[in-house]
Amino acid sequence: MAEALARITEISGLGMIQIRAVLSETGPDIAQALGIPIPERTGTSLAGARRLCWMSPDELLLVLPRDQVAPALAALAASLAGRHALVLDVSDMRVGFLVQGPSAGQVLAKLTPANLSAMPQDGMLRSRAAQVACAIWRQDEGFAIIGFRSVADYLRALLVNAASAGTSLDPR
Repeated sequence: MAEALARITEISGLGMIQIRAVLSETGPDIAQALGIPIPERTGTSLAGARRLCWMSPDELLLVLPRDQVAPALAALAASLAGRHALVLDVSDMRVGFLVQGPSAGQVLAKLTPANLSAMPQDGMLRSRAAQVACAIWRQDEGFAIIGFRSVADYLRALLVNAASAGTSLDPR
């Protein structure tokens, strides 16, 4: 955890399911299976501890507690049986961090070209933090950011460095 301009914490117990399908055909079945409405383009939908994120015109990401992954996978498999779709547990390949506090947006602004101040409360975007592919959404008093686990240490260091009181990311 880092503290200065914002608190940086890794999200523990995080589960993620990638869903690829023709959403115009399968969206109602996905929503019913999960109990969450399909989000609008670049948005998220919430139901309790579950968040469904729009990733692209044919891709959703379900973020949920790790212990709910298996039942959600089963519900999705049943609702999409016989249809062209991909439902995959990607929990182990991704990592999530919370960037919290009144200056959380300033911290992320050091790393991403995305205009976070224009993002709606239920918005989500895909961007990068430095050169790391990531997804960002508003959460509580700040933002959640997810990236690939293979660069978790690097992403954590970027966030901690950006949260330090200095304004430069130059290590010199």
